[in-house]
Amino acid sequence: MVRLEHEKGKTMSQRLFGTDGVRGLANEDITAELALNLGVAAARLVVEEKIMATGQMPIVKDLLKEQRESAMAESRTGIKRPRLIPEEPAKPRAIIGRDTRVSGQFLDHALAAGLSSAGMDVTRVGVIPTPGVAYLTESQDIELGVVISASHNPMQDNGIKFFARGGYKLPDEMEDRVQAMLGQNWERPLGSGVGDVVANGKAADDAYVNHLVDTVPVSLHGLKIVVDCANGAASEIGPRALREAGADVIVINASPDGRNINLNCGSTHPKQLQSMVVAAGADFGVAFDGDADRCLAVDGVGNLVDGDQIMGMLALDLHRSGMLTHDTLVLTVMSNLGLRLAMQQVGIKTPTTAVGDRYVLEEMRAHGYILGGEQSGHVINARYATTGDGILTALQIAATVATHQAPLTELVSPIQKLPQTLINVPGVDKTRVNDPRLAEDIAQSEARLGDTGRVLLRSSGTEPLVRVMVEAATQEQADAEAQTLANRVQELLAL
Repeated sequence: MVRLEHEKGKTMSQRLFGTDGVRGLANEDITAELALNLGVAAARLVVEEKIMATGQMPIVKDLLKEQRESAMAESRTGIKRPRLIPEEPAKPRAIIGRDTRVSGQFLDHALAAGLSSAGMDVTRVGVIPTPGVAYLTESQDIELGVVISASHNPMQDNGIKFFARGGYKLPDEMEDRVQAMLGQNWERPLGSGVGDVVANGKAADDAYVNHLVDTVPVSLHGLKIVVDCANGAASEIGPRALREAGADVIVINASPDGRNINLNCGSTHPKQLQSMVVAAGADFGVAFDGDADRCLAVDGVGNLVDGDQIMGMLALDLHRSGMLTHDTLVLTVMSNLGLRLAMQQVGIKTPTTAVGDRYVLEEMRAHGYILGGEQSGHVINARYATTGDGILTALQIAATVATHQAPLTELVSPIQKLPQTLINVPGVDKTRVNDPRLAEDIAQSEARLGDTGRVLLRSSGTEPLVRVMVEAATQEQADAEAQTLANRVQELLAL
């Protein structure tokens, strides 16, 4: 975690943005002052340089927009959505959404102050999933989307991330430009040059839910689904979308109080969901994280179905129907080798990116691929979304089950995962993960595993730790190799 001290007048040499925006301890790392200054900096790029407003921001051509527009033109209802903001506004516009953390409230107001003071009109939509902001930014043709969330992190953390016009997260170089703007002198707008700030949460929720339901090609009538909302941003919208699509929904962990987000629930703690699915006799269950950009599932007998299995199932379904563009599924280095082998057997290619759904999406946009994601449950279906969307993923799982009239257990059975062990090692200097001594240990481990396993060590982009991942022919071997390497990381990189 980067300690952010620019508001105290210190020069910040470290990069402010991580793999998913700016994140840290709320009111210590992520302060109201930082939120205000980030709002000013981002707005200045829009207002003064018109970077996001003119479409210069994307670093790759969006080859997926036409496919997305075509897919939505074939949606079930085809209803034209009302606009949240006038089509010909006097000023550039920003939209702000947040998850349910108590700290999100003061950060919301601070960001709105920064954005409006720099000349942007601001619409605050309140609690809404991260992909909801991305969707609204694209569909409403808004110059800047802002999300206040720390995703799956505990409630004491929070974060800020930006979406440019078109609904895509800012690339690294644009985030660096925002950071470079912090603390600079600037000419403040006066009088009518200052932006308006309004709230319009209900209209935003309605537009997003209607979009989600439109992506489902069949009725979900007859399906019983347990939904774990993680006491987060999906607490109202997630169950509502599934019900409006026809499903019988049982809801757990949908009573957010500002402090219970992700607390022993959601995609990072699926045991309660597993028990509930079996007890309720449900067809399957889904679990979201705090901002609902990821989704994991549980089959009807209580087995966890992770992002790799979900992506594999969806890829096979699209491949059979001839809709998987370029016969390609984009993965990250964390995806299980078993998924790659299953895809290889049917002729599906699996290019690999660094960890982070933004990097998956960059690869997809560059080549026109429509499906990709992460083992953690970030699944990007580019026919309908510009980022990972947990509720959309849940609906697509349900649609696949309904279409094939087959249990989820059967649909994911072609993806036979290799045993995998992941150990998070805290209290170490993650910047030294490429230490040559560790490289020797990794090489020795890989030699012992041979062709039936692999090793990956990486520093977390959002937390102060190093992740050790090992896949092997047996769980015992994976556990042993991972623990050996984790011990070496602790020994060599201890702070």
